Amino acid sequence: MERNMGGADRAIRLIAGIAVVGAGVYFGSWWGLLGLVLIGTAIFAVCPGYMPLGISTCGKGKEKQA
Repeated sequence: MERNMGGADRAIRLIAGIAVVGAGVYFGSWWGLLGLVLIGTAIFAVCPGYMPLGISTCGKGKEKQA
């Protein structure tokens, strides 16, 4: 898979994911599990929602996975 997320996008998703998981734990809600999706996309730098739209927040030439 080709990366389609840049550093700022990844950082925002990671912080938001941690916040959603924390809120889910605090409120005792299963909705907190959605934060794991944000954390996963941040770790792997791939957003499946961006693929069909052809969106990439990576810089030029950084799409290939090392």
